[in-house]
Parts: sequence; C-alpha cells; structure tokens
Amino acid sequence: MSMSLQFPKWAVTVLSILALVAAFIFGPVSNALAANSVTSINYGEEVSEVAKRYVGAPYKWGGTTPKGFDASGFTQYVYKKAATKMTIPRTSDAQYKMGKAVKQNKLQQGDLVFYATGEKGKVSYVGIYNGDGTFTGATSKGVKVVKMSDKYWKERYIGAKRIIK
Repeated sequence: MSMSLQFPKWAVTVLSILALVAAFIFGPVSNALAANSVTSINYGEEVSEVAKRYVGAPYKWGGTTPKGFDASGFTQYVYKKAATKMTIPRTSDAQYKMGKAVKQNKLQQGDLVFYATGEKGKVSYVGIYNGDGTFTGATSKGVKVVKMSDKYWKERYIGAKRIIK
C-alpha cells in the first residue's frame, strides 16, 4: 500500500519559487557576484552612466534637480547620486578650482570638462566626460550628450579636472 500526499498546484508553484529565491539569495553564485561588483567598480564610468540617465531632463537656470538643471547643478547632483556620494561645490567656477588638471588627450570617464560660454576665458559651464570625445551636460535645450568636437564647444573649451581619486 502506498501513500501519496496531495498538494494543491498553487502550493507547489509557490514552494518552487521560494526555493529558487532562497537558492539565489543564499547560494555561492550570488555572493561571488556581489563580491566582484564591489571590488571592480570604476567610479568614473559609474558617474558617466548616472549622468546619461538624466538625458532629456529640462534646463532651468539655478536648477539642481531632475525637474530642471543648470550646468553646475547637474554635475553637483550627479556626483552626489552616483556611487562616489561626493559633495562638490555649487558653481562651475568653484568646481573648476578643485581636483587635478587633466590634459584633453588624457580625459577619463567622470572627469569634469569646463567651458567659457559667457565671458571669454571665464569658466561658466561644466559637463561630465563620457569617453569617446563626448560629455553629458545640462544645455539650454536640456540635459544632452554633446560632442566636444562640435564647433561651439571646441571654441569655448577651457580645461578639465579629475575629482575622483
């Protein structure tokens, strides 16, 4: 005589899902992945990726949130929200006074790039370098990815700073 237990189908499904979740959470694979992701983080790349998430956000003079950014409000916001959790100054001029100067041909993702969009030679704009000659910044048309080689930006470039150690 054999005995068999009868479970409703939904109970079997729920128990199967719970077993998979437990295996994923407590299994050696997830712990190895978690350890690797912490040790292999590149803060510059991460800052650049966070900046790109806000492409399309509107421009607002004095803006410091996704509801509307100005240039330095955008860079300040991104650095605070990214894994760096850095608090940087509010204005592009003050941001230009920090960090280590970087030659244009040595730029890395996450570096700040500075421009004179107002008075000639005076820092008035900042963006976050993405690599491949582009940066993400809050332009008058909203947050965009911009080519540094575009005539407008090329003529106004002042320099770059690395603020991530």
